[in-house]
Amino acid sequence: MAEMNTGDFFWLNLGDKINGKTMFKYIIHCCQSLNLTEWWLSNTTHELEPGALSFVPNILPIGPLLRSYDTKIGTTRAIGQYWEEDLSCMSWLDEQHHGTVLYVAFGSFTFFDQNQFNELAHGLVLTNRPFLWVIREDNKMEYPHEFKGHNGKVVSWAPQQKVLSHPAIACFVSHCGWNSTIEGLSNGVPFLCWPYFGDQIQNRKYICDELEVGLGFDKDKNGVVSCKEVKLKVEQLLSDENVKSRSLELKEKLMNNIVKGGASSENLNRFVKWLKE
Repeated sequence: MAEMNTGDFFWLNLGDKINGKTMFKYIIHCCQSLNLTEWWLSNTTHELEPGALSFVPNILPIGPLLRSYDTKIGTTRAIGQYWEEDLSCMSWLDEQHHGTVLYVAFGSFTFFDQNQFNELAHGLVLTNRPFLWVIREDNKMEYPHEFKGHNGKVVSWAPQQKVLSHPAIACFVSHCGWNSTIEGLSNGVPFLCWPYFGDQIQNRKYICDELEVGLGFDKDKNGVVSCKEVKLKVEQLLSDENVKSRSLELKEKLMNNIVKGGASSENLNRFVKWLKE
């Protein structure tokens, strides 16, 4: 497994949402219960976490598990998605040049204070690139007075799997939640990592240091990612052809797992066969 700073253990980085000691006790309980079940299925692949999977051989990878859309019942909403998706962003993406759009989304938990929100807004403008920015409806931040987001589109929630597979997307500015990580990697999209809490910090380490398909933002002495840092890292990432090449190579490896005969597909078939028996 990738070396880990003990301060990055996810149960020490849960903020005010969950007590760290409570989570740690729960983890111990899970580990002690490993022998109580015959199957442990996980949304991952050997290419992503060979060390972790070899350490716990009972875990069977069946990933990448990606959102799908059930057109048979006359809906365009992703299965399992209960937040209303703003599909207007798809027609907007169709109007953009290939490989130019920054997709900015921080999941369903992340919140910024007003200062950090301002810096991000200014940073997106400084890149001089089109951007699709997901800002939740319950966001209380106000746009800075001088913010001119003419190059961008802001939505309250996006059909992320569809967005990430769109040819206009250049990179994914992400909190590195595992679902978002899987979706970005499966679409060959390079990452700009901005972890918030929990396992996201270690996910960033895998993306940047192990898989080498992204870069992380650095905070200043006040703990803020500045607008200049946003501009710098966007330029640095998108000028590196090796990152894009590695992203596409990893995409192919991941997607080969879920085709007929692929490792994840076979693992899932084994589980289904066991259920039937």
